[in-house]
Amino acid sequence: MLRLAVVLLLLANAGYYAWTQGLLREWGLAPVDESEPQRLQQQIAPNNLRLLPPQRAPGDVGTQAALAAAPASTPAAAATAAAPESAASASATSPDSAPDSAPDSAAASAPASAPAAPAPTNAASVANTSRPADQGEPRVCLQAGVFDADQAQSLRQAAASLPGGSWALEPTTIPGRWMVYMGRFADDDALARKRAELRALKIAYDRPAAALEPGLSLGRFSTEEAAQRGLALLVGQGVRTARVVQERADAPGFTLRLPAVAQSQRARVQATLAPALAGKTLRPCSS
Repeated sequence: MLRLAVVLLLLANAGYYAWTQGLLREWGLAPVDESEPQRLQQQIAPNNLRLLPPQRAPGDVGTQAALAAAPASTPAAAATAAAPESAASASATSPDSAPDSAPDSAAASAPASAPAAPAPTNAASVANTSRPADQGEPRVCLQAGVFDADQAQSLRQAAASLPGGSWALEPTTIPGRWMVYMGRFADDDALARKRAELRALKIAYDRPAAALEPGLSLGRFSTEEAAQRGLALLVGQGVRTARVVQERADAPGFTLRLPAVAQSQRARVQATLAPALAGKTLRPCSS
């Protein structure tokens, strides 16, 4: 009886061994193959897969703060933390009930072919880093001028340190200037006598341009018509030898325009351009 029991145990062990090794597969007796090599052969470009950390709930403030504070040099740690969860979810699915997308899951869980995913980045921190310090501040349009060609060249050199596109020199016309003029006088004595006469008549005067010396200016005007009206008034006050002359002809000029200057940058821009503004100041743009 004991001999029969031993023989039966030996036969049972031999049969189990043959079953586990797949020796009885031809008769339909074999264990379920857990490796599923055919699924690995169905993978498409597994090297392009990236392991991503699990998504966090929008309201999880603590998690977002932790992600924002994480150093940028820890992408491998993030990938390692995500790997156990991916492996656990893959092993929880039985081979018989695996969906058609199982090849993708198997490929995603293969650590040998998937490089480390980049560290998660907090979108708010990126926006704050790339946003200029003056973004959101009120902005104002400023201008100064008019400048002649030489002054415009000095302005170009001074404004070169400002951001590109933040300023422009717009061409314009420097209007001519007309003057009620007395002269030229023969000598300084004649000039002194005429000044005395004008003081007696209580008429103001000043020196004209160098090209009209020795002489006296009784008023400057932007148009010839205005100068003629000014001369008529002086004639009524007793002036007899004055006439209207053009002190300066129309000339090409330039207006400096800064279309959008932040309030916090206005003083710095003024200081940068001050040496080239020829005594002019930046003022709000006219319409």
